[in-house]
Amino acid sequence: MDIMELVEKTKDAASVRRVFGEPIRHGDVTVIPVAKIGQGGGGGSGTSEGGEHPGQGAGGGFGFGAAPAGVFVVKDGEVRWQPVVDVNRIVLGGQIVAVVLLLTIRAIVKRRRRR
Repeated sequence: MDIMELVEKTKDAASVRRVFGEPIRHGDVTVIPVAKIGQGGGGGSGTSEGGEHPGQGAGGGFGFGAAPAGVFVVKDGEVRWQPVVDVNRIVLGGQIVAVVLLLTIRAIVKRRRRR
């Protein structure tokens, strides 16, 4: 695959269709799903014409990721943003607070024992 072929295939990956989903209608309410997307690419090459072993090289890659961000809710002519609650972030935040609390308690107990 040449580089132009790769560029053509990646154009669709970052389109607005990937960010905003198809509107969903239920009665007088319309919901438009929204996602956060990210993409990246890389490449490489190389040769080394010295020493006993001539070197060569090549490389390349492309990555794409998407995660739900929330929904726009359209009702009675008003638009409201409803973000997605990321339970993993909440759990991670709780774990960080617990570790900091335990380390602080340990430091206080050690300091009191030295007296």
